[in-house]
Amino acid sequence: DGGRLVYARAFGYADVAAREPATPESRYRLASISKPITSAAIFHMVEAGKIALDDKIFDLLPDYRPPVEGAEVDPRLAEVTVLHCLQHSGGWDRGKSFDPMFRSVDFAEALDLPPPADQDAVIRNMMAQPLDFDPGTSQAYSNFGYCLLGRVIAKHGGTGGYESYVQGHVLAPAGATSAALGRSRFDQRLPGEVRYYSPFRGPSVFAADLGQHVPYPYGGWNLEAMDSHGAWVASAVDLARFAVSFDGDGALLAQETRDSLFAHPGAAALGSDGKPKANSYAAGWRREEGEGGVTFTHGGALAGTSTYLVKRPDGRNWAVLFNTRRSAGAGYLPSAILPEINRALDEVREWPEHDLFEDYR
Repeated sequence: DGGRLVYARAFGYADVAAREPATPESRYRLASISKPITSAAIFHMVEAGKIALDDKIFDLLPDYRPPVEGAEVDPRLAEVTVLHCLQHSGGWDRGKSFDPMFRSVDFAEALDLPPPADQDAVIRNMMAQPLDFDPGTSQAYSNFGYCLLGRVIAKHGGTGGYESYVQGHVLAPAGATSAALGRSRFDQRLPGEVRYYSPFRGPSVFAADLGQHVPYPYGGWNLEAMDSHGAWVASAVDLARFAVSFDGDGALLAQETRDSLFAHPGAAALGSDGKPKANSYAAGWRREEGEGGVTFTHGGALAGTSTYLVKRPDGRNWAVLFNTRRSAGAGYLPSAILPEINRALDEVREWPEHDLFEDYR
């Protein structure tokens, strides 16, 4: 409220076996809420004149080649822009083909590399895959598009790489100092990071124990390769700080830049009547138009993780992080809690004057 944190509360356990209670400063995998963070970094680079939204993504990343010399490359790849990737309109549709970020073993083997495939191996393999639709003509949620954006930040953001640029130019200015890239394995947890719970086990994608059954949250996929679309870890308080950094005069980005970031994607999201769809993807956020205005949201989900971030049209921001994905009684947890939190916020008539951001530094 007004850039102040008025409520911060943790429930349950960060680690059940250790009887360690969760706190507002516990760190959680954000999963796909990593995408708004990457988007903010891209727009910061645009403001700095390092790149432009209409730059062709593979002009910015010219060194990638398909895994087999002479392999046919879809000519439409040359037309994919930075903005297409931001708005999920680059031409990749995991519903029609597959999600390349979960092909860790196949893609490594295709390049005769030990698994799991890193970002570069994923991109090289995808150079040989045809697009699912013409860039800019439709929208389909794409982790891979954000993988490419992360490589743009790493290559054109200066020294230090993707994580360093995002921390230095987006998260630290927002005060979100707990945010860092997570790791796949249980023994690689960050200080203060919760334990993730999932009933599922599956084959490890890591060479050291390849194919052995492991808890899905700890080796069932390569989190490191998901840096720019799904690997950030942070506290709920710092995620709220990130959300607030878009608001007011002291915002992270200029008003014109924010207008561009949150704008309707235009031709990529038109209904059958030729009019803009009420629900679409802005540049890093889901955009939902309603009677009260436009709500911007993003969720995240992995085995052992579910997250949700909301920017309401009344200026309120809220975030919720779980260290499991589903509950037997409630189903997918963010979906269960979403209407309850919004209902509670709608009923508040007078907000407290305190600012809990001052208590969590």
